[in-house]
Amino acid sequence: MSEETYAGLTQLGSKAELPASPEEAVLERVPNPQAGERYLVRFTAPEFTALCPITGQPDFAHLVIDYVPGGWLVESKSLKLYLGAFRNHGAFHEDCTVAIAKRLQELLEPVWIRIGGYWYPRGGMPIDVFWQSGPPPDGVWIPHQGVQPYRGRG
Repeated sequence: MSEETYAGLTQLGSKAELPASPEEAVLERVPNPQAGERYLVRFTAPEFTALCPITGQPDFAHLVIDYVPGGWLVESKSLKLYLGAFRNHGAFHEDCTVAIAKRLQELLEPVWIRIGGYWYPRGGMPIDVFWQSGPPPDGVWIPHQGVQPYRGRG
């Protein structure tokens, strides 16, 4: 790919501040250099943080985002900044998890996408949230997300 491919990126290679909110975050994409191939891309965010919209207390999750790209790839620095923007954002676990997947789906128009939100317990109960765009495509190796269910101290 030529430098022109990356010319429109605004965050990669320069200092970029953490966005104030997910809505203000700029998610960027680049052309998929292997657009004719079917393969899986995985992003893991083991230290994802958001706020409870009622109490303002922090909530922590281990996110696993899998997608089979079509014509686009998400630019990873912009994804990191987008996910970081949830740090001061109040929303329930379900809303955060599904909103991330849908925003990526809208941006990338992938062949397939799924997200696993493995939320740590607060108030004594973990909440795991899963969403995918449809059945996985044939012929693509899609491994288990590898996150064990919460087991407490036992």
